[in-house]
Amino acid sequence: MNWDQVEGNWKIFKGRVQEKWGKITDDQLDEIEGRRERFVGIVQREYGIAKEQAEQEVDDFIRTL
Repeated sequence: MNWDQVEGNWKIFKGRVQEKWGKITDDQLDEIEGRRERFVGIVQREYGIAKEQAEQEVDDFIRTL
């Protein structure tokens, strides 16, 4: 799955995101609005990881959808 598909169907994927990253709140999911950079930034901030690691985790997650 590519990011355009995720962005276009963000409301559908929000539940799956929250299952994987439980620290991400509903408000943060709304803030992300399907935008990859926002998603990476929130994962990075909430889990205290490097940007590169957050990008890799997000990309790995998208490939599993």
